[in-house]
Amino acid sequence: MKYIVLIMSLCTSVVFSQTINDAILFSSEHSLGSARYNAMSGAFGALGGDFSAMNDNPAGSAVFKNSLISGSLMYINASNDAAYFGTLTNESHANLTLNQLGGALVFNNTNENSEWKKFVLALNYQQTQNYDRQYYIAGDGTTSVNSYFLSQANGLYFEDIQALPGEYLEDAYLEIGEYYGFDHQQAFLGYYGGVIDPVDAADPLNTMYVGTATIDASGTVQQEYFYDQYGANSKFNFNLATQYKDDLYLGVSFNGNYIDMQRNSRIHESGYDTASALNYLVFDNYLRTTGGGFSMQVGAIGKVGDILRLGASFQTPTWYVLTDELSQQIDSNLADVDIGYINENQVSVFEDYNLRTPMKLTGSAAIVFGKQGLLSVDYNYQDYNNMKMKPSADFNMANAQISNTLQGASSVNLGGEYRVDRWSLRAGYRFEESPYKNKNIMDDLTGYSLGFGYNFGRTKFDFAYNQSKQDVSHQLYETGLTNRAKINECRSAVTASLTFNF
Repeated sequence: MKYIVLIMSLCTSVVFSQTINDAILFSSEHSLGSARYNAMSGAFGALGGDFSAMNDNPAGSAVFKNSLISGSLMYINASNDAAYFGTLTNESHANLTLNQLGGALVFNNTNENSEWKKFVLALNYQQTQNYDRQYYIAGDGTTSVNSYFLSQANGLYFEDIQALPGEYLEDAYLEIGEYYGFDHQQAFLGYYGGVIDPVDAADPLNTMYVGTATIDASGTVQQEYFYDQYGANSKFNFNLATQYKDDLYLGVSFNGNYIDMQRNSRIHESGYDTASALNYLVFDNYLRTTGGGFSMQVGAIGKVGDILRLGASFQTPTWYVLTDELSQQIDSNLADVDIGYINENQVSVFEDYNLRTPMKLTGSAAIVFGKQGLLSVDYNYQDYNNMKMKPSADFNMANAQISNTLQGASSVNLGGEYRVDRWSLRAGYRFEESPYKNKNIMDDLTGYSLGFGYNFGRTKFDFAYNQSKQDVSHQLYETGLTNRAKINECRSAVTASLTFNF
């Protein structure tokens, strides 16, 4: 057998690429910034003066009084409870990440007659979305994995899902995917994995298939499903801002996003009828999505009287170009002896595709009580119904789902800060409305935060703790085995930041 990596472009298989859930995942942004920002649940649109605030309102950097740099570390812990046909399971994981790093140069205008007080050039990196999550789902399901392979195979010619005489299985797996498409490739896996058989194996034009598993009288099958997703959406802000007179701050940002998400899923199925030809099945999928995007933001912050601050900002859609890479592996007691050569070394690289996220509108207000403290609120709106995936011909179904199942979603961030000498005490709350019309698929997200800061003079240290909860419905596969598990996601994070003024 050959021991080489074969990478081929699947010209006709773009339909496999990301689902509507992934489009939402790539379009969403959460509070993952500096410790001060996180401690106030991201309610900074009318305040500025923080690097992560630039992600909500690019005018925020004009509030800086002097040049500075800042960096933040975040420790994230996620605990996910899954309910699947009456069986409850739990999976948790944690990781440490550099989630924010930025610097700003403040140029004060030496012309005392000018109404433009200063100009600011700022660069900032931060994670706007952390994709790390793990599920362990187990129970007696009512649908077997063979339903997935049958949904892909029925209607396809038997001769089109077979290896040629003398052809290695790993070569045939990639070539069938390249020339015929993803559905043929999956049917090939099901056949050589011993999960499905043609009704008439002697007929090369056979288009009907049957599963090799026999379900017992209970009508259920034992299933264990492991889901491991990790990666992040990293955002780079190139920011220009200015202060006009004493009461108005203006800014613009040019944003570059980079997505790197990796996802592993494995299902182990057993517990068939004693007369079943198929005794067990293990099916693995590894998907990696990478790509970049671009967007712009404009914003303003205005002082109204001595204590009131108002802010407004607009972010264009982010235009992404994304690539998917897929590896698969299957095994069963009926699998072909050479099926193990189809593994992580056989990578199907799909054609690039485009995702346009919804634009974002933000309105903010804050009350500042001199040097004693402040209260702040942000309101954000995104119409997820306006997301679009292209080429349109390949994503007709996904775009129709977006139009029919998604809606405009609002989010509210509340934050407060109280200062005692060099200490600052902070707290916040956030609410994010589900982008789904049906909240059984994804419910609203709620979260709270706490934190403190200490000002050493030219150096500041900030610390934050925040937690969020959300219920989601996780569908095992897009076709065939469409059973869902109810997941209660609880994510908590600790953030520490250092800021140096110069």
